This record gives sequence, C-alpha cells and structure tokens, in this order.
Amino acid sequence: MEPHLLVERLEAIGQALEQTGHALALIGLGSVGLERERLDAYSDLDFFAIVETGYKRVYLDGLQWLSEPCPIVYCFANTQDGYKALYADGIFCEFAVFELHELASIPFKPGRIIWKQPYISDMIAQPVIVPDSRERHSQDWLLGEALTNLLVGLGRERRGEHLSAERFIQGYAVDRLIELASMTEVGQAAPGDPFDSARRFEQRYPKLARHLPACMQGYTRNRESALTVLALLEQHFSINPEIAAAIRALCDI
Repeated sequence: MEPHLLVERLEAIGQALEQTGHALALIGLGSVGLERERLDAYSDLDFFAIVETGYKRVYLDGLQWLSEPCPIVYCFANTQDGYKALYADGIFCEFAVFELHELASIPFKPGRIIWKQPYISDMIAQPVIVPDSRERHSQDWLLGEALTNLLVGLGRERRGEHLSAERFIQGYAVDRLIELASMTEVGQAAPGDPFDSARRFEQRYPKLARHLPACMQGYTRNRESALTVLALLEQHFSINPEIAAAIRALCDI
C-alpha cells in the first residue's frame, strides 16, 4: 500500500465524519500522526474519532462513516471503545471513538489533527495523561522473573508440555530480556512505543537484537533457547550461581 493512500484515506474518513453532524474531530496517531517519517507500505491507520456527548454509541454501532471512503470487509470490536477493521483495498485500521470529556482520562501519545470543528481547540490532540513507556520494574525484579521463567519453562519442557515451555522460555523470559536492554546497551534514536516494548526493537537495540534468533529457536528447541537467554543474562549481570546451575541441569539431555 502506497503511504500517500493511507494519508488520503484518513483525510477521507475525516470528511465523512464532518458530514455526520455530531462529530468533533479526527486525530491521527502513530505513523499517521506526528511520526510520519515511519509511514510505509506496511503501516496501518491508528486514530481517534471524537464525538459529541451522548453520541459515542451511535458512532460505534453504526460504522457508515467509516465505510464511506471504501467498503469494510472485516471488523471486530477489540475494545469497548473501538474496532480493528480491514477495507476492501487492503488498508487496515485500528481506532477508538471517544466523547470529548473522556480524553482527559485516556493515555495516548500526542497526535495530529486530521479534521476538527472550528470551535474545537488544537490542544485536543495533546494528551492530558502521557503514557509511561511501561510499568517500571527494578533490575532485580526483571532478572528474577527472567530466571524463574526459564526454570519453570524447562520443568514443563521435561514434563512434555512443550507449548507452555515455549511460552515461558521464548516468550516471557525474552520479554524480560527486552526490558533489560536499556541496562545493557545504549539505545539508538529510533522511537519506542509506550504500549509495546517490542516495536522497533531491532532499530533501538541492534546489538541485543542480533542474539534474538538464538533466544527464540522454536517449539522443538526450548532447551537451546533457554541456554542462550541465560548466557546473555550472565554476560551483562551478576547471576545467582545456584539458579543458573539449576537451569543448566534441566537443559541436560
């Protein structure tokens, strides 16, 4: 999908909202908001539609305004406030509908006004609550979680619960490893995502990212993946030798 088509679609949604009579604004977020430098053929449309008090349900229950620019071939309500939807031409969007007063309690990154009523302030695209990058955990907590995820996962691997083991080792433990990245490597300039620490990780932490394939070797290689994660943790942190030995013991075939 050509990036300019995504921008044009969002503008068309704004025009459709304007014709409904009770819409107040359309705010573009992410790569169609203030981070246009990231917009590419694989981007989707993230946006908020802001409507008058008492009309939120009307706009959620009737999506004619959304389908005006192009037919919708699939959608589902992923939250109580909005949908994920696919247009017939392949453009994918994720959006929420809010009444103006609700924005004060919604954390989001600053956005770009696509359309608004003249009497609506430009500040509508600026959040009152700025999202934190993540819940902040201490280094000790992250290390403890990563190590115990490996231990539990390897126990399940030994029991024959390979799927559960894969999730603990190659999912949960790797998630904690990702959160520890800022303590092992100076992050690059690529923007992070306050709602998903995995976004653009390869651009932000290229050194650690090079090791990720060996940390996630797949369903049949849980032991090998666990040993790689453990080795990376030992490379950068002081690891309790007892739990490290217990992890390695479970990896012995």
